[in-house]
Amino acid sequence: MPQQWDTAVDMEACAPPFDRNPSAWSQRWPIAVLAGIATILSTYMGFFQWHLLDTVWDPVFGDGTRTVLTSRESHKMHAFLHVPDAVFGAWGYLSEVVFTLVGSTRRWQFRPWMVLIFGLDVIPLGIVSAVLVVIQGVSIGHWCFLCLVTAGISLTLVFFAYDEVWASLTYLWRVWKRTGDRRILWKTFIGQATPEGERLALER
Repeated sequence: MPQQWDTAVDMEACAPPFDRNPSAWSQRWPIAVLAGIATILSTYMGFFQWHLLDTVWDPVFGDGTRTVLTSRESHKMHAFLHVPDAVFGAWGYLSEVVFTLVGSTRRWQFRPWMVLIFGLDVIPLGIVSAVLVVIQGVSIGHWCFLCLVTAGISLTLVFFAYDEVWASLTYLWRVWKRTGDRRILWKTFIGQATPEGERLALER
C-alpha cells in the first residue's frame, strides 16, 4: 500500500537547524518568479541566436549583447551544447521553476530527493552560469546586459535555495547518525515514513 502521510501534521513547521520553514511558499514563490523571468530573458536571447529575431535589446551596452551572442565563444558553446547557450540556459531556468513549484511545504522532510535535485539544479549550475557570463564578457571585451541580469538572478536563486537544501541534508544526516541503518536512510531519502525519521524530523 502506498505510504500515506498524516494529514494532521503541521505543514509549516520549522526545519532544524532553522527557526523557519525553508520549504514555505513565501520563500519558494520568489524563486519561481525570478527563474521565470530568467527563462523569458534567456528564451529571447535564444531566439536571436536562432535567427528568429533580427535585433536584440540592450539599453546599457548598445551593441554589446549582439556582439556577445554572436561571438566566437558563443559559437563554440553552441557547437558543444548542440543548441545556443541562451536556449540551454532557458531550459535550465525552466527546470528550476518546475522543481520550485512541486512538493509540499514539508518537502524538506517528506521528499528530500526532490529538494536535493532542486539544489543541484539551482546552486552549482547557478554559480557556474554566473561565472561563465563574467568570463565570456572579459574574454570578448564586451558586456551583454541581459546576460548580466540572468547571471544576477542565478546568484540570487542560490541565496534563496541553499537553506532548504541544507535543511534536507541536515535531516538525512541526523537520521543516519542516530540510526546507522542504510535502509532507514534510503526510505527517508525517497520519502517513505519511518518511526525514526518522524521522531527526528522536528527534534532539536
